[in-house]
Amino acid sequence: MMTALATVTEVKPQPSGYLVALSCDQQTSCNQCASVKSCGTGIVSKAIGNKALFWRLVTDKPVTIGQIVEIGLPEKSLLQSAALVYLVPLLMMIVGAVLGELWFAPLLGASEGIVIACALLFMGLGVVIAKYFSTQLENDSSQQVILLRVLGEPIA
Repeated sequence: MMTALATVTEVKPQPSGYLVALSCDQQTSCNQCASVKSCGTGIVSKAIGNKALFWRLVTDKPVTIGQIVEIGLPEKSLLQSAALVYLVPLLMMIVGAVLGELWFAPLLGASEGIVIACALLFMGLGVVIAKYFSTQLENDSSQQVILLRVLGEPIA
C-alpha cells in the first residue's frame, strides 16, 4: 500500500459515513537531486509545474475541510497504469515497424521512410489505446483509495 498526504476539500454527510473530497499535490524528487540543472526530467517537471490529483472516498471518521489526512493507494493499480502507459505505445511502435518493413515497404516499393511512418502511426495508435484504458484504470483505482488516518490542521 502506497501512502500520500491529502487535504480535505469537501465533506458531505452520507448514511454510511462521510463522502470526502481530497486534493493531493503530486510530489517529485527533482528539487532534491544534485543533477537537476542538467537532467531532462528535472527541466520538464519545472516547466510543467505541480499537478493536483483529486480523490473521493467514503469514511466513517469525522473530518473537516482543510485537514490533512493520510490516504492509502493500492500498488497494483499504479503498476498496471505504468505498464499500460509505457508498454502499449512501445509495443505498438514495434508492431508498426515490423509491418512497415515486411508488408508496406515491399508492397509500395518504398524505403525506410514508410517503415518510420508506420512505426510513428502505430505508436500514436498505442498512445490513444493507452489513454482510453488508463482512464478506466484511473476510475477503478479511485474507488480503492482508503483513509488511513487524520493528521490534523495544516501548519500556518
